[in-house]
Amino acid sequence: MMTIVEKAAYLKGLTEGLGVEPDSRDGRLWAALNDLLADMAHEIEDLQVESLDMADALDEIGESLGALEEQAYELDRPEDFMSQDGEDWSDEEEEAEDEDEDEDGEADYDGVLYDVVCPVCGEELTLDEDMLAEGSIECPGCGETLEFDLQDEGE
Repeated sequence: MMTIVEKAAYLKGLTEGLGVEPDSRDGRLWAALNDLLADMAHEIEDLQVESLDMADALDEIGESLGALEEQAYELDRPEDFMSQDGEDWSDEEEEAEDEDEDEDGEADYDGVLYDVVCPVCGEELTLDEDMLAEGSIECPGCGETLEFDLQDEGE
């Protein structure tokens, strides 16, 4: 079977075999048509190659996605949340989280909390006494080191 480029070349040969003078009106018309046909044939061939390459790449992506889906579904199995003695870990975690929250959905904390604003990015941080006692903390918003000097403060 002939490719589209080979067919365009065959038609050009047939046109040349007709004996049409290349400088005549008909000759110039046939030459222009043959050039156009050859350009189109090459462009179509390039598009077919690109299309096959994209189809191969899409198949590979589909296979990778399938493997990732299988891994994700395996993690979602209920037995993954069971301890060796058959107790459901996920229920224990949920109960612990529920106990740590009050009616407003805020975590219970008996100590003093301080709101601090980062002078660089303006992010508001909530710190407890232990965090302040360390003397510094890295801002999660911008990475700036925030230093605290509590020696001047009274208990």
